[in-house]
Amino acid sequence: MTREQFLASLSEAFPPKVSAPLQGLWWDAKGDWKQAHASVQNADEAEAAWVHAYLHRKEGDLSNARYWYRKAGKPVPNTALGEEWNALLAALLG
Repeated sequence: MTREQFLASLSEAFPPKVSAPLQGLWWDAKGDWKQAHASVQNADEAEAAWVHAYLHRKEGDLSNARYWYRKAGKPVPNTALGEEWNALLAALLG
């Protein structure tokens, strides 16, 4: 899936068949934090932990976010949330 295809899918009611981390980003872009969080909460891979961390940073729960950044092996970013979302999307799409 390309970035353009992913962004175009945001006009749909449900995410395309993609990984849990990408589903989390998809729901986040749709403004549904709760569904985004549910998408990655039980996933084990580092990419899901990174999305999970981003979501808690967005929520303002920085201590929880730091935990998930550690699990993802990523530093806590000092960039804007939108920049991190874009970095996540680029990394997840390869």
